[in-house]
Amino acid sequence: MSEAKAAKATSAGAAAESVDGAPTRPRYRRILLKLSGEALLGSRQYGVDPNFCAFIAAQVAEVHQLGVEIGIVVGGGNIFRGLAAAAKGMDRATGDYIGMLATVMNALALQDALEKAGVQTRVMSAIGMNEVAEPYIRRRAVRHLEKGRVIILAAGTGNPYFTTDTAAALRAVEIGAEIILKATKVDGVYDSDPLTNPNAVRYERLTYSQVLAQRLRVLDATAVSLCMENDTPIIVFDLNKPQNITRVAVGETVGTLITGGSPA
Repeated sequence: MSEAKAAKATSAGAAAESVDGAPTRPRYRRILLKLSGEALLGSRQYGVDPNFCAFIAAQVAEVHQLGVEIGIVVGGGNIFRGLAAAAKGMDRATGDYIGMLATVMNALALQDALEKAGVQTRVMSAIGMNEVAEPYIRRRAVRHLEKGRVIILAAGTGNPYFTTDTAAALRAVEIGAEIILKATKVDGVYDSDPLTNPNAVRYERLTYSQVLAQRLRVLDATAVSLCMENDTPIIVFDLNKPQNITRVAVGETVGTLITGGSPA
């Protein structure tokens, strides 16, 4: 791991003050936020909860006001899961394409919430649908970020058999994000499911190799390998806790940090 990225990946300490106290300053210039489709469910069983979208948008807006450039990749599992459909007999590629369309629906809902929060937002799709989203072009995406716009990168990679986690890793590398923020329902990575095992142990730091070797289901292996090859750190954190996105952006110790360095 390079010295520059190792420095970015460590706890901020004196680099930033608490979000609850004095004014903060960001540790990262450009981040990639990965949201699962299920994150948009809120209290619902299916679809998109506008209130929870507004909750996410308020956090993103707060980070944006600090001057951080933000890319977002969103999943589609709240609407459709290609892998689950394939298990029931649907052609896998067809199921994955339907899932990609679901991510575009989520991206549009999140764009609406962000713009209501006062943040200029562009949806960019890996599948052409010019009436509702811009095509994903790397240089254009970077230009939007430089102009202070949030970009939502929809439709995964545009190819079947790849998850939105892999899309997040790929887009993070392409746009030059310094870190991936993986939003989940729990406060980090555990050795087993903390929702079913009360004795599950949370990790504060992990290496990419440990995640792969222990088959920790935080991101799929392709995504972790891509981050490992490109020295892109990952922070896994609890999205449901207010200001967690801001706390990560300013360098506070939140959730689990995954890097190429030695574990704590």
